[in-house]
Amino acid sequence: MLDVDHLLPIAFRVRKSMKSSKVVHSRPAEAGVAWPVARTCPFTLPDQYAEKRKNEPICRAQVWDDSRTWLITKHEHVRALLADPRVTVDPAKLPRLSPSDGDGGGFRSLLTMDPPDHNALRRMLISEFSVHRVREMRPGIERTVHGLLDGILERRGPVDLVAELALPMSTLVICQLLGVPYEDREFFQERSEQATRVGGSQESLTALLELRDYLDRLVTAKIETPGDDLLCRLIASRLHTGEMRHAEIVDNAVLLLAAGHETSAAMVALGILTLLRHPGALAELRGDGTLMPQTVDELLRFHSIADGLRRAVTEDIELGGITLRAGDGLIVSLASANRDESAFASPDGFDPHHPASRHVAFGYGPHQCLGQNLARLELEVTLGAVVERIPTLRLAGDADALRVKQDSTIFGLHELPVEW
Repeated sequence: MLDVDHLLPIAFRVRKSMKSSKVVHSRPAEAGVAWPVARTCPFTLPDQYAEKRKNEPICRAQVWDDSRTWLITKHEHVRALLADPRVTVDPAKLPRLSPSDGDGGGFRSLLTMDPPDHNALRRMLISEFSVHRVREMRPGIERTVHGLLDGILERRGPVDLVAELALPMSTLVICQLLGVPYEDREFFQERSEQATRVGGSQESLTALLELRDYLDRLVTAKIETPGDDLLCRLIASRLHTGEMRHAEIVDNAVLLLAAGHETSAAMVALGILTLLRHPGALAELRGDGTLMPQTVDELLRFHSIADGLRRAVTEDIELGGITLRAGDGLIVSLASANRDESAFASPDGFDPHHPASRHVAFGYGPHQCLGQNLARLELEVTLGAVVERIPTLRLAGDADALRVKQDSTIFGLHELPVEW
């Protein structure tokens, strides 16, 4: 899923110095919910979310540096704050999750910029992800997915659909879009996985810098030898006209590449697992393919793989009987918002007939995911092909034994073994 603007709750914060800061801890008497909160199940959320939504929907969050930070769990509050111009994404002001969680260091991407600068940059990129442009990509994505399924069906199970379908599909699509050599996938997949680990550790920042250096060299090569891909189009239409700097193209290429394959792969695997766990919905979908778009939206709501967006308050905000003061940090839980009983009927259950269009899996407001059209298309094509071509698909083993990515800012499965 090419989840650009709100995603990654990745700490895309590169520091000029890689040295850790010395901090003296002084825990308040009521520290609140310790963040991050681990998700341990593909289908259920941590118990704290439901309890806080009911009793204390805006509550204190305990983060690494003890800054005054709030956890936001209700759907209406999440939407209100993500759309509020008094809320910033400035990395220097956000809650810190580790000693290595830096202050920006000049990294300029859609994730680190507020309006109006953010809006200007978004306008430069948005045509690449319009409904029309994404629709043109459908035949290529279909060829990619069916080619991968051809290889899978030639084998006897069990097969890991994360390694053999979800990850290669999403990687091939984003490589083709950006013009990144697919043969380099092992390098950038490893760096992306490290960079998206919870807490912004020293290793995460090192991986991010290595990924940045790789794309810096790639953009330089494309300047010297133009081609026909998104990066080359940005170079021709924005760099050569002076609208974007070289570093801005590189920084946003890092975001597009990392988010573009990690998120889609996670949702494809979780989507397949969820359909296998709901045979009635799977049978209905197999009989009526027109249900796929609403099924995809329900899967996005149900899983909400990007959780805990970090923001900060620039002016006092009154919300839900609480005063959020200028300088306060925010942890905005998209997963909790998408399971809010006041916004969705029976939210803890998966039902393709749920009216899920108001979900916030792609965020909300000016930083709503730029790539959501592509994200939906990847899911529709991949899940549709699996449903059609492997009618006897089943999980190989116990669902309870599946390993989930507890240490990643992008929730997902390490593997999905299946047979047919």
